[in-house]
Amino acid sequence: MIKRLGVALLLLTPFAAPAQDHRDESMYYPGAFNWQFLKRYPDAARLFNAFDYGHAVLYERLLTLPRPQASVALAADFEFLTRDLLVKPPKFAIAEDAVMPHYARLAWPAKEAFDWAHLLHRQIYDLYADTRLSPATRDSLIERVTDAYLADADYAFAPVPKAMELMDEQPFSLRFRTEQPRFNGLIWAYHWLQVGLYEPFVTGKSTGEQRAGVESVVRRFRTMLADSSRFPMVMPMTAAVAPRFSAAHPRAAAIFDNLHMMHDIISDILASPSMSRAAKRAEIVKQLAEMRDPSRNVMTWEHWKMMGEMMGGVDKMGGLALP
Repeated sequence: MIKRLGVALLLLTPFAAPAQDHRDESMYYPGAFNWQFLKRYPDAARLFNAFDYGHAVLYERLLTLPRPQASVALAADFEFLTRDLLVKPPKFAIAEDAVMPHYARLAWPAKEAFDWAHLLHRQIYDLYADTRLSPATRDSLIERVTDAYLADADYAFAPVPKAMELMDEQPFSLRFRTEQPRFNGLIWAYHWLQVGLYEPFVTGKSTGEQRAGVESVVRRFRTMLADSSRFPMVMPMTAAVAPRFSAAHPRAAAIFDNLHMMHDIISDILASPSMSRAAKRAEIVKQLAEMRDPSRNVMTWEHWKMMGEMMGGVDKMGGLALP
């Protein structure tokens, strides 16, 4: 059973909401499989520490800086990320609150929802990396960990595919990717890698084949870093980039697509020049509730599986993880 530890903190800064947020902290589902991915694939696992920094610094810039200053700062951040931090990613997790203190105070529930989904990402990597598990046991545990994730209804994204209109057709939509296409492409490259890394474990028939597949996916990500023209042009969909993982675990795949859509939604809200900070907070909370709701604005599974072609083909999403 997953437990959360938390305390309600009164927020008194100009960026805060007029009420209290309950500051929960996420805890791993217990198991001997935890940390196996970091142990066996450290070069890939440490990239996630850099991803966390990239998301955090982006949100802080968009929230706290006027548009011209934000553009200058994000250009410098892009160079630092692609030429330094992602080339030699940090060995330890980033203290995101220190990187984005104002955003964390403004939108703690959204930050926690992201953390909770990122834990699910990491635990599934761990399960795949644990060579002591049989394929059947591993797949059963992936579903059990997904159940545990969904049991925390306050923070879990819906396990069904939500309509893409939520990302593309709201009043604030497209703002960030229009103003910051390179940084947006970098975020999509993160998401391509995050879902693409599952595919070698599903297709590899031996530990050696799985390792070769992981190394191949990481190399392709690094070619994107070296040439931003290779970044995805549309948001990578898990069913398109990692079709065999998505067929094996569709709930987890849909959760990750909804997580990645929410990243885009928040970037657009924060980049909107016409919304006050209080309005941005309210909109983020509203959108978070929408993305957690499995009963509204949902596409069919059949439609979801076809989204790759409907959005211009998987090549526009960065390509299949394993061509």
